[in-house]
Amino acid sequence: MADKTPDFTETLLSSKTVYRGKLLHVLEDEVGLPDGRTARREYIRHPGAAVMVPMPDPEHVVLVRQFRYPLARHFYEVPAGKIDRGEEPLQTARRELTEECGFEAGEWRHLATIHPCVGYSDERMELYLASRLAAVGRAPDPDEFLEVLTVRLSEALRWVRDGRITDVKTIIGLMWAERAAAGEW
Repeated sequence: MADKTPDFTETLLSSKTVYRGKLLHVLEDEVGLPDGRTARREYIRHPGAAVMVPMPDPEHVVLVRQFRYPLARHFYEVPAGKIDRGEEPLQTARRELTEECGFEAGEWRHLATIHPCVGYSDERMELYLASRLAAVGRAPDPDEFLEVLTVRLSEALRWVRDGRITDVKTIIGLMWAERAAAGEW
């Protein structure tokens, strides 16, 4: 039986940069729609990020608490960082785990690739489980202020249920951590 899945591919007609910063590149494109009409698409190019779920043991996770300017409040998150040009995601994960949390991991496991905002960004996040942690000392970026906490995994999951943790990468990472700790992955 032939695949009858409709093709909704849009084709680029023109593109212009609206803003280019250190992190984000905002574009506005004119695209051709599958029915022949045209539309405008605004979106953000992002270099991608590596996300770590550090687990010192199967019952605990390392989280960071930091202020996030766009929402004007503090968030509990798993550590993460932007992938630098020419850097492999695992290399970013290793660097960020040391910089933000002061750990090196003896074991790394890739959990998933996630796209957190497909409606307006091409950002991808590579999610890793980091275990067999060894303390090596933190080296945060000069403009980075955060608190490092080791929390019971069950407590972190309760924070998700209670709405204390709302960051999508953290929620996904904690769900994967729960499966890994239960031996289900």
